[in-house]
Amino acid sequence: MQFIIPVQAKAGNDQLGVTQTKQDIGYCTERFPELICRSISAQFLEKNLIAMFELTMDEGEVKIVHEKHYKLVPSDQVSEADLQNYRSCE
Repeated sequence: MQFIIPVQAKAGNDQLGVTQTKQDIGYCTERFPELICRSISAQFLEKNLIAMFELTMDEGEVKIVHEKHYKLVPSDQVSEADLQNYRSCE
């Protein structure tokens, strides 16, 4: 399978927009009909904390497919045990 992945990211007081998501998905569907569109949005919630969403269109409405939150840390704070644990969560 092949995908096209439009990404929208916001920080501070900027909020993710439904209109931009609809435009992104519409553009991808029209311009690249043979590819699967996987729209991604990221919102920085606070310092070092990010929420990521996969979005889709369902009956004309933007819907959340998946939502995950991540804490960003320096690489030297990630142990080998952490990496092994992350691999088993996939």
